[in-house]
Amino acid sequence: MNLIIKLLVSSLAVILTSYILPGVAVASFWDALIVSIVLAILNAFIKPLLILLTIPVTILTLGLFLLVINAVIILIAEYFVAGFVVNGFWWALAFSLILSIIISILESFTNKA
Repeated sequence: MNLIIKLLVSSLAVILTSYILPGVAVASFWDALIVSIVLAILNAFIKPLLILLTIPVTILTLGLFLLVINAVIILIAEYFVAGFVVNGFWWALAFSLILSIIISILESFTNKA
C-alpha cells in the first residue's frame, strides 16, 4: 500500500513539475504514472551503476556530478515513455531538481496524515 501511495505522489509531482517548466510535457496522468514507475526502476538499477562508474568525477566535483546523473536518468526515462517530452539536458536538470523538491513537500503532507 505504501508503494502505491508513493507512486501516486510521484505521479502528481511529475504533473505539477511539467506545469511549472515549459520545456517538459506530460500527456496525461497515466503517462505521469508510467514516468514515475520508469524513474523508480531506473533509480533502483541504472543510477547505482552510473554512480559507481563516475566515482572519481563525483569526488572531484564534491558530489555535484550527481545532478548530472539525475538529469541523465530523466532523459533515459523520456526515451522509454512516449507521452513524456523533455527539451534537452538543462530542462532535465531543472526537472530533476524541482521534482525532488515537490516530492519532498508532498511526502511531508502524506506522512502527517
